[in-house]
Amino acid sequence: MKIYRFLIFFFLGSFVAFSQNPNRVYKSHNEENDVFTVITNDGKYSFEFYTNSILETTFIPNTDKVIKDSHAVVLKPKKVKTTYKYVGDTISYSSKSISIQVVTEPFQIIYKDNKNKVITSEKRGYFNSKHIPLEMVKGNIKYDTSDKIEFNLTEDEVLFGGGARALGMNRRGNRLPLYNRAQYGYQNHAPLMNYTMPIVISSNKYMFHFDNAPIGYLDLDSKKDNTLTYETISGRKTYQLIVGDSWGNLIENYTNLTGKQPLPPRWTLGNFSSRFGYHSQKETEATIAKFKEDSIPVDAVILDLYWFGKTIQGTMGNLEAYKDSFPDLEGMISRFKSKGIKTVLITEPFVLSTSKKWKEADEKQVLAKDTIGNSAKYDFYFGNTGIVDLYKKEGRDWFWNIYKNIYDLGVKGIWGDLGEPEVLPSWVNFGNQKKADEIHNIYGHDWAKLIFENYQKDYPNERPFILMRAGFSGSQRFGMIPWSGDVSRSWGGLQSQPEIALQMGMQGLGYMHSDLGGFAGANLDDNLYVRWLQYGVFQPIYRPHAQEDVPSEPVFRSDYAKKYAKRAIELRYKMLPYNYHLAFENNQKGTPLMRPIFFEEDKKELMANSETYLWGKDFLISPILKDSVKSKEIYFPKTANWFNFYFDKDKVVGGQTKSVKVKNKAIPTYVRGGVIIPMTKVVQTTDVYKGDVLELHYWFDATVKKSTRSMYNDDGLTANAFEKGQYELLDFEVDIDNRFIEIDLEASFGDNWNPKEKEIELVVHNIDWNPKKIKVDGKRVKISSEENQLRIPVQWNPKKEKEIKITLK
Repeated sequence: MKIYRFLIFFFLGSFVAFSQNPNRVYKSHNEENDVFTVITNDGKYSFEFYTNSILETTFIPNTDKVIKDSHAVVLKPKKVKTTYKYVGDTISYSSKSISIQVVTEPFQIIYKDNKNKVITSEKRGYFNSKHIPLEMVKGNIKYDTSDKIEFNLTEDEVLFGGGARALGMNRRGNRLPLYNRAQYGYQNHAPLMNYTMPIVISSNKYMFHFDNAPIGYLDLDSKKDNTLTYETISGRKTYQLIVGDSWGNLIENYTNLTGKQPLPPRWTLGNFSSRFGYHSQKETEATIAKFKEDSIPVDAVILDLYWFGKTIQGTMGNLEAYKDSFPDLEGMISRFKSKGIKTVLITEPFVLSTSKKWKEADEKQVLAKDTIGNSAKYDFYFGNTGIVDLYKKEGRDWFWNIYKNIYDLGVKGIWGDLGEPEVLPSWVNFGNQKKADEIHNIYGHDWAKLIFENYQKDYPNERPFILMRAGFSGSQRFGMIPWSGDVSRSWGGLQSQPEIALQMGMQGLGYMHSDLGGFAGANLDDNLYVRWLQYGVFQPIYRPHAQEDVPSEPVFRSDYAKKYAKRAIELRYKMLPYNYHLAFENNQKGTPLMRPIFFEEDKKELMANSETYLWGKDFLISPILKDSVKSKEIYFPKTANWFNFYFDKDKVVGGQTKSVKVKNKAIPTYVRGGVIIPMTKVVQTTDVYKGDVLELHYWFDATVKKSTRSMYNDDGLTANAFEKGQYELLDFEVDIDNRFIEIDLEASFGDNWNPKEKEIELVVHNIDWNPKKIKVDGKRVKISSEENQLRIPVQWNPKKEKEIKITLK
């Protein structure tokens, strides 16, 4: 016994403490119905595998009751083959990927992988901290006790997570409040924002999800003692440990647990016309007319709060068209629809006591309550307000009926603003005996759930568009499109945006994006505006939006800004086939659209880098984040050769850092050699795009002997089109030998898809000679190389395989 215990401690070294809770004593253990239970003197541990790679751990003190409800988890535990051992003072209960090791004396919980290597361990299991008050960011609100759990970290671990923040990619060393709160006008440092999440991701490819909604903190080793701490005021003492054998696999496992993002309508990937705000129907129609006049593609227009009132203050909660300014809102929406423009309306959960709906909301008991049972009222910037109670049926039904009236106008998208909630005093009470600080972080999450689930019920064949400023872990499954809040219209504001989007993509929210051009401040800087919109081509949503002091729309900017913004928007539309496939990958596997560079080359030195990232698998993007940049140092991953997207002759061998020249027309954009990128012609609205007119771009790289890429396509509108068999999947395969480049086009279809003939232009880059022969389905075609490219027209019936064969010189 003594020898065995010595070996355990020697192996673990300083990674774990000798006893995680000095007063916690092992009593017994058992396994029943696939739940492994350990009884201690002060409570009970329950361990349950959801899959081989997902383990849930719950501690229930003797004084507590089981809290089963999770805001985030939707996966049901699967039957997992487990093994059990009890040797010396160590009990092991293991799946194929994770082993729980319970050291009985002194008591310790350790997690290991399938190679017997420690993943992590509890430093102190859940305990109640009675003498260290939890001071929340709300101001003078303090909690005398809090529940904590601590874990051991290795010295070299890099930590990600905690939601949307501007702190740098490696968030280790920070103490992070878990309290959703907007930060107006932030720049390159924002430790607290509108979308916090109880998630920690390690560079060792494991993830903790603390499955609890009430407010609290994540402490990522702020005391420099190799400790990770989760702290909360109340709720579940449950966490899931998720592991993966790659970054993509880790995120896939997490989104299996908490739900996948539904495929959004394809127009979501187009250009939005948006500002704070369009004051009238006349102004809105004139703006869209200007887009059409300038031939700048646009797919949607967003109406801010002036659609229901003339002033910013005093009207929130009206939630019906203000006829003086929008005399024919329904007619305007219908006319826009005929031009391929979808209308999105803002809504908020606040009902001002001066609004048209206050009396109705108060009488119908749909608002949250104060301490004596009246509709709670308090002041914030927009006026004296109450807030809709989403936690009782009356509130949910009332709110959804308002949304049905809005959708009946022809509206195709909902913008949910101020959902942190922006102001929510702790004394406010909600249905089911829920207190404000217990539901604060999941209010936006549950608001999105209300819209999404009712939309599924009442409009089952359509995909919703739900733009939200706040949510929590698992919100992606409700189709939430999050954005990064009221960022400063400055270079500092731009600098934080790639980090925020990359971090959120790793945490399941693949559509995090920014107000392109910046939101806050009257900064008329054409260089900043152009660089931000060029970056926007390679972020999930293309939505310029700002306070109206300076126009957000390119049609109202200088000739210089309009010229380069138009080029960026046109490229965004040309990339629809590639981008829509990224959306499909996100829907199927949870893979983010924007991916950190270390997804490509897994090196710790790259884990702080957010200035270069991958757009999908095959684009390497380096946005310009400072003014007057003439050159930029870029690291090119060693996994490929990289070609300048705009200039074929610029090839960079991977595995090096190189200084590249920066031009006004575009940000540095490189594409992986040896693969096919599907693109299309510029269209003025996604309504015109059907996926039948394609450009297939192939960057010839003799070192890549074989590659395969795919392109998903459907009608862009039907809900669950893939599950209904209403889709096609196009495959592009390249094989190279010493004599030939062979390109094969193949397709598979859902049972309910009618494939159409494809008009394709195959563009072969990096060919500065005339090939000996080019054959399409065995028939010779005469094509000469021009400007380092071959352009080969191909008609393709996707029911049949198509072969293009290029004989090398």
